[in-house]
Amino acid sequence: MTRGTTRSVLVEEPGRHRLVTGPVPEPGPGEVRVAVHAAGICASDREVYDGTRAPGYVRYPIVPGHEWSGTVEAVGEGVDPALAGRGTVAEGFRACGVCERCRTGQTSLCTAGYEETGFTRPGAFADHLVVPARLLHPLPDDADQTAAALLEPAAVVAAALLVAAPRPGERVAVLGAGTLGLLAVQLLAASSPAELLAVDPRPSALARATGFGATTGAGPDGAAELHGRYDLVVETAGAPSTARDATLLARRGGRVVLTGMPEAGAAGIDPVHLSVAQLTVSSVFGATPAAWSYAVRALGAGLLRPAGLVTHRFALESFGEAVALVGSGDPGVGKVLLTP
Repeated sequence: MTRGTTRSVLVEEPGRHRLVTGPVPEPGPGEVRVAVHAAGICASDREVYDGTRAPGYVRYPIVPGHEWSGTVEAVGEGVDPALAGRGTVAEGFRACGVCERCRTGQTSLCTAGYEETGFTRPGAFADHLVVPARLLHPLPDDADQTAAALLEPAAVVAAALLVAAPRPGERVAVLGAGTLGLLAVQLLAASSPAELLAVDPRPSALARATGFGATTGAGPDGAAELHGRYDLVVETAGAPSTARDATLLARRGGRVVLTGMPEAGAAGIDPVHLSVAQLTVSSVFGATPAAWSYAVRALGAGLLRPAGLVTHRFALESFGEAVALVGSGDPGVGKVLLTP
């Protein structure tokens, strides 16, 4: 039996949180306990704290934290003991694994209902986290665990690229140069595009995008002059107009993949334009096991450099200050991490 205590950030209800202490959790059959190295705060965590996340996609009280890395500290019954001591990340969706969608690898469409670490199950804003071993993606031995804490958003981008199937020599555009957008730029640059455009209203974000491999950057006004140019457009911002704008940037017969999560009331896609332009429009929500494997391999190969996106680190005790930065509009804020 493990002795000692563990801390976690508990959001009891929207706008109210506290740091709680309890016994170190024991992994059950098929589970592992992870010592958390770092956990990222993203816009969806801010939604949890503000109470604006869509009904059915959060359950209070909750320990948030779905972007994380750590080290396997203990294994439960039936789990390979060799996992102990391994650096790891893990899929967030607690898919059933047996429904028709899961059987085809589409775990983010599991028909058993939505369950996800950090939203309906305890997450990684804590010293320790217990997850099913089947969801683990062990890291290379030399992996930077701080960088690996961003593999969850990288897996979402990987899911988009598996759908988009970028080909060498294509003209590609990425809408949004936040965390998802900058990770998308890195992975898309590896596909040898003829042109890789980043679109964002913030000059500092565009400068970072060009540093990560974009060949050019443009604000929304400049992008409007490029409508109909791109073979592939990946939307990552979730801003009110970016889904529509992505379809306008695509050439006739082009491909568009939506990864951002706009709030209700966002501008709709013109169905006439969609039909006349013969666009293929896809969307992703979360990431499949294949996308997670893609992201972990890309990190190990050096195609992903997520550590450069981190701008702030806070202790668990400073969660309130940290979450206030996310979505604050401060152009100097990139990825914010909590570190136990």
